[in-house]
Amino acid sequence: MKKSCIAMLLAGGQGSRLYALTQDVAKPSVPFGGKYRIIDFPLSNCANSGIDTVGVLTQYRPLQLNSYIGTGQPWDLDVSDGGVFILPPYQKQDEKGSWFTGTANAIYQNIAFIENYNPENVLILSGDHIYKMDYADMLREHLAHDAALTISVQQVSMEEATRMGMMNVGEDGYVYEFEEKPKHPKSDLASMGVYIFNWEKLRAYLIADENNPNSHKDFGKDIIPAMLNNGEKLWPYRFDGYWRDVGTITSLWDANMDMLSTTLINLYDPSWPISSRSPVLPPSYTGEDAKVVHSIVTEGCEIDGHVENSVLSASVTVERGAKVVYSVLMPGAVVKAGATVEYAIIGENVVIEPGAVVGSAPDGTDGWGVTTCGPNVSIAAGKVIPAGAMIYSGEEG
Repeated sequence: MKKSCIAMLLAGGQGSRLYALTQDVAKPSVPFGGKYRIIDFPLSNCANSGIDTVGVLTQYRPLQLNSYIGTGQPWDLDVSDGGVFILPPYQKQDEKGSWFTGTANAIYQNIAFIENYNPENVLILSGDHIYKMDYADMLREHLAHDAALTISVQQVSMEEATRMGMMNVGEDGYVYEFEEKPKHPKSDLASMGVYIFNWEKLRAYLIADENNPNSHKDFGKDIIPAMLNNGEKLWPYRFDGYWRDVGTITSLWDANMDMLSTTLINLYDPSWPISSRSPVLPPSYTGEDAKVVHSIVTEGCEIDGHVENSVLSASVTVERGAKVVYSVLMPGAVVKAGATVEYAIIGENVVIEPGAVVGSAPDGTDGWGVTTCGPNVSIAAGKVIPAGAMIYSGEEG
């Protein structure tokens, strides 16, 4: 079996900067945008781009993610000559207790899987980005420029460039230098962490890197610099659509708020659907005293209170007299009568008892932040949870 291109989706990250939200699940499993989980976006992009073979590399807390992906049927990836495959680490734990020791090592451990499909090219993806991208278009550019590696890039401000990995491009259009968080950026092209490699070349670099005791086993720190040093052709694929890395609480909240705007990312475009494994639930219900303004309300919700500029996942309940403003409520969350939720992320199955106050509007101080409640937390009646607080599962709010 030979494929033009297969995808390898790195979905094993702990997501430590999401704190309570990833205490018990991997970051790609975190609910997003009302109807989705984060991993739905790269999986849907693969399906829409005609890439029907996807290896999903899991590691941290993989059970929910494995169950969610299943056979890949929701994304039309349950095909006979390809499909979606869960690829956990198979090597024994090292002395530090880790399995995959870096992004490059994760792919190295799965060389046998990749060679089963004998691909000409391999697409490397992250499982924690929100975007819609046609990988087929990126592949066409990769082939047209005879590149050993094509890196998706996006233009950013020079201020943002100091916090990102930057690609410097020569007069011939190819990448000649990669700089990680440069103090004085030479370009405005930031790497998005989406790569297409010529497989024959990547295989050789992975093997050499694995045998290098000084390597970090990482694409950005080791593989890409090695390719540049050896004069390989690296092409920048310029992407001008919506893209956001949701690796922090603030970026996750921001991206959910972005879902309320069809001009930033359009979830209603039939030509590029974002699919998900959605539960079968009754339609959402809005009571006679309810007020819903500029919000996403998913199936199974029961709304009798006030919801404004918010994203509500499946089976959320907002009782009479409760108020939810500029917040993200994940599946099964309950806001009881008279409670207030502002500028917060509320995890799955959280119960906010009557009269409790969770979060507050920005006050212009450096100490303000998005209030976050991890899954299965209970916030006591009348309790006040301040802005920026983090409540973990097992704690009483």
